Amino acid sequence: MGNREAKDALFDGFGDVAKALGNGRRAELVDVMVQGERHVEELADEIGQSVANTSFHLRALAAAGLAVTRRDKNRVYYRLASERVAELWTALRDVAAAHHAELDDLAAAYIGKREQLDEVSRSELTKRIAVGDVIVVDVRPAAEFAAGHIAGARSIPADRFAKELRTLPADVEIVAYCRGPYCVLADEAVRLLRRRGRTARRLADGFPEWRHARLPIETVVVSGPTV
Repeated sequence: MGNREAKDALFDGFGDVAKALGNGRRAELVDVMVQGERHVEELADEIGQSVANTSFHLRALAAAGLAVTRRDKNRVYYRLASERVAELWTALRDVAAAHHAELDDLAAAYIGKREQLDEVSRSELTKRIAVGDVIVVDVRPAAEFAAGHIAGARSIPADRFAKELRTLPADVEIVAYCRGPYCVLADEAVRLLRRRGRTARRLADGFPEWRHARLPIETVVVSGPTV
């Protein structure tokens, strides 16, 4: 049998990984990096933190083996170390949703009421894409779309959606999607479309779940090598 000291060290190592995710800003960074690689300045903007604070959190994730970096000239890019990290984040989020007594209220306060927002499942959307009677719109930032998106989707980032929705055909249903079940970008797009008299729904989850299900995706750029 192994000795107590060695076992303690082993389980402390497991605890270090959990500790790296034990901060809301680091959890949010992981949620963004599930979409694809981003540089530090973009990540700082996404989580509403300074570059210095964001770099601190990213280094903590990297030290725990959850993220890796590459440098391109003066910019440092971060991405998740593997797909297993994305799976870990999904599992943590799902366990929290199932067992954290206050999470429903916290989610409702952020997301708002979704009762009036019809959802479409991945399986239904797959069939609709095959038939060709739906337009799929990715409202995530352009960098995330470039890193990977639902095959055939159009990129209209949320900050340009109001100006560009007129480019969408008026006689076809629109399905908007974003980062996952706790992302509000698709909700806002669908609400805007409906106010304009358009038929629109949101994907029930988001791009990470679509990719994890091994449904058709496309990429525009390829991440550089890890250094």
